Amino acid sequence: MKLVAEISLYPLNLDYIPPIQTFIDRLNDYAELKVVTSMTNTIVSGEYLPTMQILAEEMQRSHQEIGQAIFVCKFLNGDKMSQQD
Repeated sequence: MKLVAEISLYPLNLDYIPPIQTFIDRLNDYAELKVVTSMTNTIVSGEYLPTMQILAEEMQRSHQEIGQAIFVCKFLNGDKMSQQD
Protein backbone atom coordinates (compact mmCIF):
# COMPACT_ATOMS: atom_id res chain seq x y z
CA MET A 1 0.00 0.00 0.00
CA LYS A 2 1.25 3.47 -0.88
CA LEU A 3 1.18 6.52 1.37
CA VAL A 4 1.16 10.17 0.34
CA ALA A 5 1.89 12.64 3.15
CA GLU A 6 1.67 16.42 2.92
CA ILE A 7 3.83 18.02 5.60
CA SER A 8 4.42 21.59 6.73
CA LEU A 9 6.97 22.35 9.44
CA TYR A 10 6.78 25.50 11.57
CA PRO A 11 9.77 25.85 13.93
CA LEU A 12 8.85 28.20 16.77
CA ASN A 13 11.94 30.37 16.57
CA LEU A 14 13.05 33.40 14.58
CA ASP A 15 15.62 31.54 12.48
CA TYR A 16 13.08 29.11 11.00
CA ILE A 17 14.39 28.46 7.47
CA PRO A 18 17.51 26.38 8.32
CA PRO A 19 15.59 23.75 10.37
CA ILE A 20 12.98 23.41 7.61
CA GLN A 21 15.69 22.96 4.97
CA THR A 22 17.51 20.43 7.15
CA PHE A 23 14.32 18.37 7.56
CA ILE A 24 13.68 18.41 3.79
CA ASP A 25 17.30 17.52 3.03
CA ARG A 26 17.14 14.54 5.38
CA LEU A 27 13.95 13.28 3.71
CA ASN A 28 15.66 13.58 0.32
CA ASP A 29 18.43 11.26 1.57
CA TYR A 30 16.02 8.30 1.57
CA ALA A 31 16.05 6.61 -1.84
CA GLU A 32 12.73 4.86 -1.05
CA LEU A 33 10.88 8.18 -0.72
CA LYS A 34 9.65 10.50 -3.43
CA VAL A 35 9.89 14.05 -2.08
CA VAL A 36 8.38 17.10 -3.79
CA THR A 37 8.77 20.47 -2.09
CA SER A 38 6.76 23.63 -2.70
CA MET A 39 6.72 27.01 -0.96
CA THR A 40 4.31 25.90 1.78
CA ASN A 41 4.66 22.12 2.13
CA THR A 42 6.50 18.97 1.22
CA ILE A 43 4.78 15.96 -0.34
CA VAL A 44 6.35 12.64 0.62
CA SER A 45 5.28 9.34 -0.93
CA GLY A 46 6.38 5.74 -0.64
CA GLU A 47 5.36 2.39 0.76
CA TYR A 48 3.04 2.96 3.71
CA LEU A 49 4.79 1.47 6.76
CA PRO A 50 8.41 2.34 5.85
CA THR A 51 7.35 5.90 4.99
CA MET A 52 5.52 6.32 8.30
CA GLN A 53 8.56 4.96 10.17
CA ILE A 54 10.91 7.38 8.39
CA LEU A 55 8.59 10.33 9.04
CA ALA A 56 8.27 9.42 12.73
CA GLU A 57 12.05 9.18 13.14
CA GLU A 58 12.77 12.41 11.26
CA MET A 59 10.01 14.35 13.02
CA GLN A 60 11.34 13.17 16.39
CA ARG A 61 14.87 14.15 15.35
CA SER A 62 13.63 17.61 14.34
CA HIS A 63 11.91 18.09 17.69
CA GLN A 64 15.11 17.06 19.48
CA GLU A 65 17.22 19.46 17.41
CA ILE A 66 14.83 22.42 17.09
CA GLY A 67 12.99 22.30 20.36
CA GLN A 68 9.43 23.48 19.91
CA ALA A 69 8.05 23.07 16.38
CA ILE A 70 4.71 22.36 14.78
CA PHE A 71 4.20 19.73 12.11
CA VAL A 72 0.97 19.92 10.12
CA CYS A 73 0.41 16.68 8.23
CA LYS A 74 -2.17 15.14 5.95
CA PHE A 75 -1.99 11.45 5.13
CA LEU A 76 -3.65 9.97 2.07
CA ASN A 77 -4.02 6.46 0.71
CA GLY A 78 -1.67 6.65 -2.26
CA ASP A 79 -3.24 3.59 -3.87
CA LYS A 80 -6.46 5.58 -4.37
CA MET A 81 -4.76 8.69 -5.76
CA SER A 82 -4.68 7.50 -9.36
CA GLN A 83 -8.07 5.77 -9.37
CA GLN A 84 -11.23 7.50 -10.56
CA ASP A 85 -14.42 6.70 -8.61
